[in-house]
Amino acid sequence: MAVQSVQAPAGVRGQALPGYAVAAIREAGRWRCRRLGPDSLVDLDAVITELRALRVEGAVVGLLDVDDEFFVLVRPVPGGIALMLSDAVAAIDYDVAADVLDLLRVELPPDEDALDDPWPEGDLSILADLGMTAEELEVLAGELELYPDEQLAAIGRRCGFADALAEVVDAR
Repeated sequence: MAVQSVQAPAGVRGQALPGYAVAAIREAGRWRCRRLGPDSLVDLDAVITELRALRVEGAVVGLLDVDDEFFVLVRPVPGGIALMLSDAVAAIDYDVAADVLDLLRVELPPDEDALDDPWPEGDLSILADLGMTAEELEVLAGELELYPDEQLAAIGRRCGFADALAEVVDAR
């Protein structure tokens, strides 16, 4: 998949990051994807707000490929939001990853040696009802030789929205 740089608009904290932010939407048994706003890679609140504003009856999942380093899954659920971060250590360098850990109420360990190896954090069963088990998602997040766009493409294949995701991501 192609990676498109997202330019942060004026007033958005952080800087422009390469990657993409897409909403995968399932309605009436069919998947469609749409690009999220340009500030989605640097502002988790913007992602959550935009996903909630979609107001669809089916499933909605936000997919963020941030700087070719990690991915984030965001899913509105009754009473809140479900989150999954592929690499908790990314919170050291990326605001959006730190925001995910803040919402999850997870702190990084103080021992720097514990930060040598990345690990996923959050709701690993976030996609279980869509066909990807927690165990599969954990294994995929641990595939360090894959780039985040490749991991998200694998998620799309497993859940059934790979073609719709590729169409949006590859569009210029």
